[in-house]
Amino acid sequence: MSNIPERSFFERPVTAVAPELLGMVLACGDRAGRIVEVEAYGGAEDPASHGHRGRTPRNEVMFGPPGHLYVYFSYGMHWCANVVCEPDGRCGAVLIRALAPLCGVEDMRADRPKARRCRDLCSGPAKLTAALGIAGGHNGLDLLAPASPVTIHQRDSSPPDLATSGRIGISAASERPWRWYVAGDPNVSRPPR
Repeated sequence: MSNIPERSFFERPVTAVAPELLGMVLACGDRAGRIVEVEAYGGAEDPASHGHRGRTPRNEVMFGPPGHLYVYFSYGMHWCANVVCEPDGRCGAVLIRALAPLCGVEDMRADRPKARRCRDLCSGPAKLTAALGIAGGHNGLDLLAPASPVTIHQRDSSPPDLATSGRIGISAASERPWRWYVAGDPNVSRPPR
């Protein structure tokens, strides 16, 4: 794969970057999927963000530099993958919520044996990290370095039709319309509320 975006693409507000990630490709080794759903999380001004109360060892990666991968363990059960945005030193990340599988589907199936259909492989943040093999050891990787085990690639077609809704699975500031997804895509984690 080629066409890795410029770092300047990610040095913008999370709400500007998030919808433009749709249609891009997230790859981990030989496995890859097209991004079809995302959620934006800001810094101190966003009570749902891990950076709301300032820097900690857990959220340090969210403060930059942009274009890196922020991976965290959620509910003591699974990993979630985020793309760091905002200028270096400012907190912000976009949660990748769902992918449309593209490459390495058989390996994805091996790691997600309960997924009955292809569209169930990456239709949620925990599902996609399991399917791609992303875990805590990937936290802080530079997604823009060609030799990185996890990379992000620009879309090779026109932007998809977008839809938006409130964020899912959180209690604080869930009403903010900071969830974007590809309208009608069967791989999206949940229909809008």
